[in-house]
Amino acid sequence: MDMKEKILTALIEGEPVPLGKRDLVSLFKIDKESKKIFYEIIDALVESGDLVQKKQRFGLPEWMGYRKGVMMASQRSFFFCRPERVMENDIFVAGRSTKGAFDGDTVLLRLIKEGRPDEKKSEGVVERIIKRKTDNFFGTLQKTKNFGFVVPDDKRVHGDIFIPSKKLMHARDGQKVIAKITKWPEDGKKAEGKIIEVVGDVGDPGIDIAEIIHKHQLPKGFSKKVLEEATRYTELSKDEMHGREDWRDALIFTIDGADAKDLDDAISIKRLPDNRFELGVHIADVTNYVQEYSELDKEARTRGTSVYLVDRVIPMLPKHLSNGLCSLHPGVDRLALSVIMTISAKGDVEDSRIAETIIHSKARLIYTDVSDLIQHMDESSFDNQELIQALRDSAVLAGRLRHRRELRGSIDFNFDEAKVILDKSGAPVEIKKAERRIANRMIEEFMLLANETISERYFWMDIPFLYRIHEAPDEEKIEAFVHFVNHFGITLKGRTDLHPKSLQQVMDKVMGKPEEAVISMVMLRSLKKAKYSAKSEGHFGLAAEYYSHFTSPIRRYPDLQIHRIIKEQLHGDMNEKRIHHYERLLAGVADISSERERKAQEAERESVKLKMTEYMQQFLGETFEGVISGVSAFGFYVALDNTVEGMVPLTTLEGSYEFDETRFCIEDPFSGKSYHLGDPVKILVAKTDTERRLIDFVLAD
Repeated sequence: MDMKEKILTALIEGEPVPLGKRDLVSLFKIDKESKKIFYEIIDALVESGDLVQKKQRFGLPEWMGYRKGVMMASQRSFFFCRPERVMENDIFVAGRSTKGAFDGDTVLLRLIKEGRPDEKKSEGVVERIIKRKTDNFFGTLQKTKNFGFVVPDDKRVHGDIFIPSKKLMHARDGQKVIAKITKWPEDGKKAEGKIIEVVGDVGDPGIDIAEIIHKHQLPKGFSKKVLEEATRYTELSKDEMHGREDWRDALIFTIDGADAKDLDDAISIKRLPDNRFELGVHIADVTNYVQEYSELDKEARTRGTSVYLVDRVIPMLPKHLSNGLCSLHPGVDRLALSVIMTISAKGDVEDSRIAETIIHSKARLIYTDVSDLIQHMDESSFDNQELIQALRDSAVLAGRLRHRRELRGSIDFNFDEAKVILDKSGAPVEIKKAERRIANRMIEEFMLLANETISERYFWMDIPFLYRIHEAPDEEKIEAFVHFVNHFGITLKGRTDLHPKSLQQVMDKVMGKPEEAVISMVMLRSLKKAKYSAKSEGHFGLAAEYYSHFTSPIRRYPDLQIHRIIKEQLHGDMNEKRIHHYERLLAGVADISSERERKAQEAERESVKLKMTEYMQQFLGETFEGVISGVSAFGFYVALDNTVEGMVPLTTLEGSYEFDETRFCIEDPFSGKSYHLGDPVKILVAKTDTERRLIDFVLAD
């Protein structure tokens, strides 16, 4: 803990009494030689808004009538500020009291009215802006002869940005641009800026997704240095193959979606005596190309993950590697890191080993074809009987592994995901449920097993490692879930010492029923989010004591990072110096990887919502059947069979409906009419708003 943290911790835990500098020196026992540095730290805490100074006395903002927080703009002209440290409601800020703060900016707020439980919200005014969220804004240029204005597409950004004529970058009126603010608004004047990128014309293919990329601050391309480093690598040399196990003659194959280009996992399978199997999971050896401290490694760590938007992939690594040398294409030699497991008739791993290998995939298989073979005996896509038998053996083994996971209580969410089909212009022409058939589940089981096996092995080696953890849920959220499922006649076992098996039993009871999707969603919202950690704390959802991500190093940085650790250990290079290096490094890698994963998921979901909204425009006035998938004080959400979701606003219902959050429903106490999660309803598509990614329904009757 550094001195800043020590000061804040001591003040948070102490009495709320402002202190002078001498009092602080005495409290922290600062010697004469360190006073100057200590005072600089105090000044830095004031600058960052963590302390407030009044008449030579210092205290936490909440002691002095202030709050440090993040601004959240409404669609209209007012804001709310969410306090950073104090557990209290958001604070109202009028548009005239923002001092030019924008949505997402960190500010120091002065309270002018402190709310009580029986009154309205607290109200404040911005004292000063501590940190801007961004100075770049995506919008539409409105151009005159001598100047222009950029109107931000994000409606939470209030006000236009003035652009002088010399800084228009030859952009045309009506074009989509990115403007950088050079002078922030003050004294009633507009913000001033310059155009730094002309994105394109409204209606250009992909222009709508470009806004999402900018909004979520996703990378747009690779630097010249990174690309040059990637293209230095060509086909494999004998030196790269030296010392590796040669698996090129083995029947190794990949199974992926038809449109996948980054193939980072392949499998091999062999029957053994006593109804056992040898399963090989062969993962692309990306660390052979992405060396520590290289430009490629720095870029991959910053990106954290590949991002799969509805119309494009933003890769973690340049395509020369991700779709080329690292990808396990058929008919070419590739470097791999392989985990070879001997699995018993009960699905237990009896033995395992890890090896650097060279492989030569014999086939690039598609989920649909493999599922048809296993489920319908359709061999039309195959001409190799050895491969057909290997796939049937794979299905048998995957069934055992799945049964083994079910016995220990691993939760299996069966969510319907959207598959959005676009035309050449980027317009959505079809939305349907993404297939998750037996071949998809088969590969999932093999990857889960490899991840667990690797994680447990390296945990017991007691060397630094990167884990994928999922903490047990909070009691309050589980209590709310218990009340919810009670309305479906379901009782949850072991509430005081919850085991994931109890939740899986709930899923088993509702499997195939209309309420399955709704209960799955509410259960998921009751659980914490999985994340990366340098400490092994188990994975609640999988009921796994040890778990890591090992199988996707082309698209996830944590996988690439543990490949590097594994290879150092295999080579005998994991000495005290390297152990100390990883002890210092991995907590930061875990944090940034978890953050990048969240950003990627938000962008991916928004890109799908955008295309769903565009798609439903053609069905205005038409009726559909759906199921209530969410209930709030403003109305209820309805999910259609094709996964599209929209809201029925409370204001469109006849009657006086009230929200009952304990029963997850809205009810009219006068008529007795109510709408609950899971209820089937018929709706009419009333309105679509592509800017806000919203679809409004009304009840058809």
